[in-house]
Amino acid sequence: MQHLILTLVLVFSSIALSFAQENNNNLEGTTIKVSAVNSLNDKGTIKFAFYTKENFRMKPLFAKSTTIKNGKSTVTFNNVPKGEYAIICYHDENNNGRMDFFENGMPKESYGTSNNPMNFGPPTFESSKFKVIDKNLSLEIKF
Repeated sequence: MQHLILTLVLVFSSIALSFAQENNNNLEGTTIKVSAVNSLNDKGTIKFAFYTKENFRMKPLFAKSTTIKNGKSTVTFNNVPKGEYAIICYHDENNNGRMDFFENGMPKESYGTSNNPMNFGPPTFESSKFKVIDKNLSLEIKF
């Protein structure tokens, strides 16, 4: 009977350790380095927003902003769990914290999304999505 109890304790503790290791790996996540590479000038900042399908173009999971040097800006998103995501960035040239539009709805400021799709109209998750599996990623977004 003691051998049975000891065996069960060892089995369950090894399963628990296995789940703990998996959870730690998920918490560490992947690093995603994103660069906007062709800004027209170095005025203002580039704002990056990180989305899932469920929150696309609403409230981002992560958001970062950075300055521009020689037409390029880069941010890093750390500890990203496995999944499908999309990134939208725009050049906030006048630093007012929002994307500006003409009266007809066309954007005044440059923007781009992951995968650099050539969409007419607003960006879509399907054309911008990428998968995070287990390797760090480096993405370039062009306006």
